[in-house]
Amino acid sequence: MKNTIETRVQLNLQAKLFLFLLLIPLLSFSQGLRERYNETPDDPYVFVDRAAMERGPSYSENGSDIFTRQANVDINGDDIIGDAGNEPSIAVDPTNPNRIVIGWRQFDTVTSNFRQAGNAYSLDGGQAWTFPGVLNPGVFRSDPVLDFDADGNFYYNSLRGTFNCDVYKITDGGIDWGAPFPAKGGDKQWMRIDRSGGVGDGNNYSYWNSSFTTCAPGSFTRSTDGSNSFEDCLVIDGDPFWGTLAVDADGTLYMVGRNNSGIVVVKSTNAQDPTVTPTWNSVNAVDLDGQLSGFVPINPQGLLGQAWIDVDVSGGAGDGNVYVLASVDRNSNSDQGDVMFAKSTDGGTTFSAPVRINTDSGTEAYQWFGTMSVAPNGRIDVAWLDTRNAPTGTDMSALYFTYSEDQGETWFPNIKLSPAFDPHIGYPQQNKMGDYFDMVSDNNNAHLAWVNTINGGQDVYYSQITPALLGINDFSSETISEFKNFPNPFSDETTIEFFSENEEKVTVEVFDLRGKKVNTLLDRSVVGKQRFVWNGTDHSGVRLNTGIYFVRLKSKDGNKVFKVVLE
Repeated sequence: MKNTIETRVQLNLQAKLFLFLLLIPLLSFSQGLRERYNETPDDPYVFVDRAAMERGPSYSENGSDIFTRQANVDINGDDIIGDAGNEPSIAVDPTNPNRIVIGWRQFDTVTSNFRQAGNAYSLDGGQAWTFPGVLNPGVFRSDPVLDFDADGNFYYNSLRGTFNCDVYKITDGGIDWGAPFPAKGGDKQWMRIDRSGGVGDGNNYSYWNSSFTTCAPGSFTRSTDGSNSFEDCLVIDGDPFWGTLAVDADGTLYMVGRNNSGIVVVKSTNAQDPTVTPTWNSVNAVDLDGQLSGFVPINPQGLLGQAWIDVDVSGGAGDGNVYVLASVDRNSNSDQGDVMFAKSTDGGTTFSAPVRINTDSGTEAYQWFGTMSVAPNGRIDVAWLDTRNAPTGTDMSALYFTYSEDQGETWFPNIKLSPAFDPHIGYPQQNKMGDYFDMVSDNNNAHLAWVNTINGGQDVYYSQITPALLGINDFSSETISEFKNFPNPFSDETTIEFFSENEEKVTVEVFDLRGKKVNTLLDRSVVGKQRFVWNGTDHSGVRLNTGIYFVRLKSKDGNKVFKVVLE
């Protein structure tokens, strides 16, 4: 008996030692990456006469479910050839959604990585954009983060080369940013304004990577006076980095990020109170079956994406839910980039098992720059870049999107919303397309600030996505055509048709508005003209309720989706 116990103890110690040895490289990589990845000036400022630069048509796209406009354009709305912009952040006026601002890292020429604080505004809901120039000409500024308060005031947090941050404001409902306010700070800072209507309403919170801070060892600060001044820096329990912040309807502050052990959520219930120094209630792990990563082939000198956190403030079934999402390098398989999601229904104490949002097969594709926002009505919107249909040997990426209206239990089918583009062109002496995108959701639309190279260079774009109309127009398979139905609307039955140029496996499925699959109408190899009838029933033959449904055709090259109305 004694020998058996001793043997078990030895085996247990050996197993722990083995796991510790395995963990050392992970910890070393994590710490090394954290401590060497920062934004500092490399190239000196060189004046560029932008008026003399070549012009070309800007890229735009119109669809019933999405429209896209380029934001970094000249006074005539034309593309400025030879410059670059990335790391966009967006703010939308909740009192007037036609009023939108975007900030980004502006490179006046791709021959230099000297960056400045780019900005543009729209007064017509994103249809037309004005780029008045950088906020502080000739001054190094990076990592722009924008937000807004409940009254429609805008805030722009900008990182200088000293790791100090400044906050610019628009508080008069106009378009001109005022003088900057010193905000302490550090590298990879993120900012969030309290819009709860409570004691902390209007508070400005920010946190950053403590390895690059102006107030070591602190990496968090707060403003309680409208971002006119910022308090002394505080150390954050758990020491997270590369993440974002959220505030719930009660004014509770949440932060998510990576540390040396994994992804964590930090919570403070008293940060809202201007009379006390914020303290941290808890640091809780979130299992996304992966880790935030960087310096991977899809974005060689940048991140795979950052961690996102948001809360449901709808007052409905999901009120108070805390959601976390990120593009991660998976733990359980070899996939270097999946968009993973988890939720908490107990105030961030515990989280659900991780859910993979992208639904492609295999482990070779990158799903990167995963971005999440939650609408006031509780709808969860997710956008990302995806290489699932990239030709072999390329990283051709396209914008994908999905959403959930039932607290993340089910999701609308992944849908491709842009042409594919090469993310490796247009580098401004930095081998990356930035580190993040940004999105704001209202009850009707998702407002996305993102970057692509469709026009031949790195440019900043605004896309307005309407989830309720998702799939009416999409970029998809060129071998499948004439996908349609008639009549529409219908009450008894509708005829569905399509033409397949080549023999291939085709699946035709029906989804409800919540993204739940209700019927499979076809699942086999076909070629040529196809025609069949759907009588408005589910997979069990039970007639569905009247309403809107989506019919999706899936082939090896992509998807086609149309909306059908059952009366």
